[in-house]
Amino acid sequence: MHEIEPFYNWRHDYIASEDEKSPFYGTIYNEFEFDKQVYNYLLHPQWDDFGSQTLYLKVIFVDYEKQFAIIEFIGEWNDAIYNDIMLLKRELIDVMISEGITKFILIGENILNFHSSDDSYYEEWFQDIEDGWIAGLHFREHVLEEFQSQNIDYYINFAGFLNEIPWRTLKPSQLFHHIEEHLQKRLGM
Repeated sequence: MHEIEPFYNWRHDYIASEDEKSPFYGTIYNEFEFDKQVYNYLLHPQWDDFGSQTLYLKVIFVDYEKQFAIIEFIGEWNDAIYNDIMLLKRELIDVMISEGITKFILIGENILNFHSSDDSYYEEWFQDIEDGWIAGLHFREHVLEEFQSQNIDYYINFAGFLNEIPWRTLKPSQLFHHIEEHLQKRLGM
C-alpha cells in the first residue's frame, strides 16, 4: 500500500496544502519516512490524515466557483468502531460546506472495506448541501454492497455509470460535468 499515491495529475490545477480555505493548508509532507499506516500497512506520505485510524484521504481538486470537490480515499472506512463518517463530516466536510461546496465526488477504488454503524451523519451531510449531491466513484463491489445494505445509497449516489467513468483521463471540470449531467437525469433535477 505504501506505493499507492494519491492521484497527482491535477496538481498543476489544485494543491490542498496551498489552498487557504482547505483544512490541509500549510501541511508539509515528509517524503523520506512513512508516517501513516492502516493496521500494519504503511501508506505513501502524500495521503492526508483527518483523525481516522484506518481511513486517509486526499482532496485532489476543489472549484469554489462551481461548488464542487473531488476527494480520493484509501484504507478501511470504519463507522462501527472508529466513527469515520463523523470525523470526516466534522473535520473536512463541514469546513468545505462553510466555504460553499455543495457537490462532492468521492473516489473509493482504494477503500478496502466498509463497516457501518448508523446513517445519521450521512443524512446530516445530505441535508446540509440542499441542492447539491454526493457521488461515489469506483468503489469496490463488496464495499458498495455494504453501503447499500445500510441504505447509505439514499444519500450517496453509487454504481452504474459512476463506476464506469474513466476519471483519470478527464480534467476535473470534465469529470464534474459528466457526473452532474448524469445525476440531473437520474434524480430528475
